[in-house]
Formats: sequence, C-alpha cells, structure tokens
Amino acid sequence: MPISSPRHANDPVLTALGEAIRRSRRARGISQEELAHRSAIDRSYMSSIERGGQNPGIISIARIAGAMEMTLTELMAEAQL
Repeated sequence: MPISSPRHANDPVLTALGEAIRRSRRARGISQEELAHRSAIDRSYMSSIERGGQNPGIISIARIAGAMEMTLTELMAEAQL
C-alpha cells in the first residue's frame, strides 16, 4: 500500500476522490468496514483514502468502485475527475 506523506496532504484530486467514495458508499448504505472488506483493503487505509490522505493505486480504486457496483468511470465522474 502507498504510504501517506505530507505531499498528499490537502491534494484536491485526492480529496475529491475520497469524498466521492464516501458519498457513494453512504448512498448505498455500506459501512466503511464492509467496503474495505469487499475491496480487500484494510479499514484504516480506506478511512485515510476517504479523508484524502492516501494516494491509492488504480487497482485499489478499481476494487473500491467494483465493491460498490460502480465502474471506474462512474466513480471518477462522481469525483468530477
């Protein structure tokens, strides 16, 4: 997993992605723990992604999208990226 670093702090792209994941997850009634489990990602890592504190790789983002029955394109559109 990528390591959080100060250079990622307050990055608008990571913040937008994290907020989109959180909105989508909540809209589907999925807990953060359940989404992490479905995505094969540690819950604390998922929490950090949602806060914009991590720069997840494309495979992790695709797993998260798939776990919410979304395409990667739909998740990126939700994030307006």
